[in-house]
Amino acid sequence: MARKVVANITLSLDGRTTGPAGPYDMGWIVPHSITDMARDHLVAITDATTAVLGRSNYEGFGGFWPTVVDDESADERDRQFAEWLNKTEKVVFSHTLEELPWENSRAADREPAEMIRQLREEEGRDIYVLASQSIIRHLLDAGEVDRLSINLAPEVVGGGARLFEDGLQASSWTLTDLATSDSGSVWLIYDRVR
Repeated sequence: MARKVVANITLSLDGRTTGPAGPYDMGWIVPHSITDMARDHLVAITDATTAVLGRSNYEGFGGFWPTVVDDESADERDRQFAEWLNKTEKVVFSHTLEELPWENSRAADREPAEMIRQLREEEGRDIYVLASQSIIRHLLDAGEVDRLSINLAPEVVGGGARLFEDGLQASSWTLTDLATSDSGSVWLIYDRVR
């Protein structure tokens, strides 16, 4: 069975992945990331055997999730996701990181589409690209995303980076699942029509 590549990301209603103040302007995401639905979704990811991250998310996730495992006050689902993140293979795309201190991390040694094609040939289950918009965009353009997992937050951010920029290759998708959260966000699962 071929490994499925899943792009997992939160978007605002105006299609943003960050706010107008730059890559770390993501406070609008927080209320939609701590809902029961969002946490249940994190647990569902833990069946995958590879996580793909860009430098920013590797550093951001690595600065937060490793310690959640031992935090007895954390939601059990957060602890389960953190344990998975610590143990799973992490493939990191970066031109600047010289060290990858988080256990089970390795640097990608080729461009995203080529690396994903290599990962598809290796043993394992699904491959999740975790919130790394530039990698997701590159993989979408190369036709290497099988599933889009989008947490659509009911926020108009008004500026910042977009996932879907002009120039992406056209593609068709089918809605295979959706769920709504108490915060008003909607989790949309789309599978690529091939």
